[in-house]
Amino acid sequence: MTAQAGDAAAFDGKDYVRKLTPAPGVYRMLGADGSVLYVGKAASLKKRVASYFLKEQPSRRIALMVAQIAGIEVTVTRTESEALILENQLIKSLRPRYNVLLRDDKSYPQILLTDETWPRLAYHRGPRSLPGRYFGPYPSSGAVRETLDLMFKLFKLRSCEDSVFRNRSRPCLQHQIGRCTAPCVGLVPTREYDATVRRAALFLEGRSTELVDELGKAMEAASARLEFEQAAQLRDQIAAIRRIQARQYVEGEQVEMDVLACVLDQGMACVLLMAFRNGFNQGTRSYFPKTNGVESPEEVLGAFVSQHYLEQRPPREIVLSHAIPDLELLQEVFTGQAGRKVELKASVRGERARYLDIAKQNAALALATEIGSSASQRARLLSLQELLELPEPPKRIECFDISHTMGEATVASCAVFDAEGPVRGQYRRFNISGIEPGDDYAAMHQALERRFRRGVEEGVLPDLLLIDGGSGQLAQARAVLDELGVRGVAMVGVAKGEARRAGHEALVLPDGRELRPGAASPGLQLVQQVRDEAHRFAITGHRGKRQKARETSRLEDIPGIGPRRRASLLRHFGGLAGLKAAGAEEIARVEGVNAALAQRIYAALHGLEPQSP
Repeated sequence: MTAQAGDAAAFDGKDYVRKLTPAPGVYRMLGADGSVLYVGKAASLKKRVASYFLKEQPSRRIALMVAQIAGIEVTVTRTESEALILENQLIKSLRPRYNVLLRDDKSYPQILLTDETWPRLAYHRGPRSLPGRYFGPYPSSGAVRETLDLMFKLFKLRSCEDSVFRNRSRPCLQHQIGRCTAPCVGLVPTREYDATVRRAALFLEGRSTELVDELGKAMEAASARLEFEQAAQLRDQIAAIRRIQARQYVEGEQVEMDVLACVLDQGMACVLLMAFRNGFNQGTRSYFPKTNGVESPEEVLGAFVSQHYLEQRPPREIVLSHAIPDLELLQEVFTGQAGRKVELKASVRGERARYLDIAKQNAALALATEIGSSASQRARLLSLQELLELPEPPKRIECFDISHTMGEATVASCAVFDAEGPVRGQYRRFNISGIEPGDDYAAMHQALERRFRRGVEEGVLPDLLLIDGGSGQLAQARAVLDELGVRGVAMVGVAKGEARRAGHEALVLPDGRELRPGAASPGLQLVQQVRDEAHRFAITGHRGKRQKARETSRLEDIPGIGPRRRASLLRHFGGLAGLKAAGAEEIARVEGVNAALAQRIYAALHGLEPQSP
């Protein structure tokens, strides 16, 4: 059930509270323009909302928010637990200006051990769509790559994609440097490889003591058979695993734990997460949530825990640097969500206290680095404001670039920066069609029209629009914005300097003036960064589109290949490269492809004359 009240002239909070239900639920404070100021949950909506209007506020931030309230919406829930979950969903989607906000992030990386005849170890991020076993999650990509590097040294499992694996005729470099046993060319028996796969799984599960015992027995058996070289390899493997155990194990326990430390300074916050799975330290990761004026580390950490673990599966144990609000409620919700007991601890001793101290020290160092970086970013924004004579530093910068090869596969990109740097989740690409090949002006016009037509509908527009190009490209931007009636967006063309040297760019203004601030200008350095991001993003999209078009067109030219067979061939061989590397006999094994068609495909891909039947 949802109730709403609002009046642009004056909102009487006390009167509204009198009619409010005492049930649990979520409330949303609204500003005069309809924007959401704050989202909160409550065991009793009546009591919680009344606290904003019936007594003096504990902080200037809350007092400032209350002064802006023009309306309140409430949603009643059955329990406080439901309210907590709904609150998190609304904070993620609405991003209110007075809530602590955890920046949108990708899912955590994992390690995948595939389920196939010759399993491979691989880095994985995203949904678990591939068959196999998943280990993790790990706190960062670096932690996954470090673990994979260790796994390949210890167990020598394959890492190559199936399209490469199926078409090898000799061992690759990984085998030569001792990181793979080369199952692709039959240098390791299936039985031996399967045993190695099982041992690798034991290691990733944290059952290294069991693994060491098994390897010890295998070493003794090899020695008894006088296979001393194999026994020496097993001995070295055991020694390496024991070194890892000694360095990383926590109190000899099978610990599944996250250690969280929160530090605040100069209006910024850092939450550092140190992850342990199966007793092993999987590394750390730093988060910098937007505090929006919150000055309490307890409140920042509480918001982080709620937003983070309602999106990610919580471990069995979460150690906290501060006692957070609603600790027992969060513990109850996480336990229900995980299907097993989850404990939140704000007071620990012994080994856990030592790790908490390490996390605090690292959080302080990470925050100091971030503050220095943010200060540099603010300085560059102020320099850009002064350089372009803007009324205030731009809060949102967008840059457009066009990429193609001789007019082929034209793609436009839009990179987005805010006061803190790149906002990669809002980058956009535009596939350009219906224009003369190589007409960059028409491509820019189409991309800008599509972006700003939607921007006008959604109310999301940049303060500063950068166009990679000179006066001609800038004229396209001015024409599009005039057509759509967009006002208040500053426009600048970024023209390449002499010999395309960085730092010599000319900034072209709509009135025809050109600014050449030089390489030492912090404002130009920011423009270069945004322009380079747009260029990188455009090039990546163009290359992907061009490759896809070439793969499709080369197969389309072969008589007898329609969309279904083409898709089947590319899927079977993992792309055009895998198909080209295959022989006619292998191609003929694909469903729907007979020997004659396979010969035509092979001949077409290798520039040969097709054989007569």
